[in-house]
Amino acid sequence: MEQFLGSKVFILLLTIATYLLSQKVYRHFKLAILHPVLITCAATILFLLATGIDYAHYRKSVDILQFALEMSVVALGYLMYEQISYLKGRLIPIFVSIIVGAVVAIVSVVVIAQLFGVERDIITSIAPKSITVPIAVAVVEPLGGIVSITSVVVFCTGILGSIFGPWTLRRCGIKDPLAVGFALGSAAHGIGTARAIEMGAKQGALSGLAMALMGVITAIILPIIEKYLY
Repeated sequence: MEQFLGSKVFILLLTIATYLLSQKVYRHFKLAILHPVLITCAATILFLLATGIDYAHYRKSVDILQFALEMSVVALGYLMYEQISYLKGRLIPIFVSIIVGAVVAIVSVVVIAQLFGVERDIITSIAPKSITVPIAVAVVEPLGGIVSITSVVVFCTGILGSIFGPWTLRRCGIKDPLAVGFALGSAAHGIGTARAIEMGAKQGALSGLAMALMGVITAIILPIIEKYLY
């Protein structure tokens, strides 16, 4: 039984089935707290704890999902291409908003962490919370950050942004697709972009663009902030 539960095929199929079931639950109840990624993550953790399977083995078993995720990110380029006419004439607001968003996202975390006396390596690890995991890990590792902490913080940021982001934007009266898409993509990276796609093609395309630009800008400015601000 243990051998069956630990087989790569079973783990892969279980992960996919859990996510599909979570999607049905999410669509039925329409509750943000029942986000499919959050439910699947929680269920996976419980499964690994109950069976004693280590994460390294689980990661190898679902490598094909990582490949599919990378392909889906590339597919966002097509969404942006479809909205190219909508982006024309808006390049200056786009770049200004991304630069300001990246600076605020990093500086706010650094200042708050410093006020609470958080150690430097932890601050470096949590500073790139608003960019996608592969870029965040690549940025913090040379700076002495702790990769595992970065991965967890980025994941939590994406989940919280996806859950509360649309509600916050509605409460603030923000309805423009450009603003909504950029807010979700720049603050909640990939998970926020998935939520933006659910809201509409324009929101999804612009969120994907914001996610990419946010990663590039953060990779450039974080080492500078790390050197002079803390």
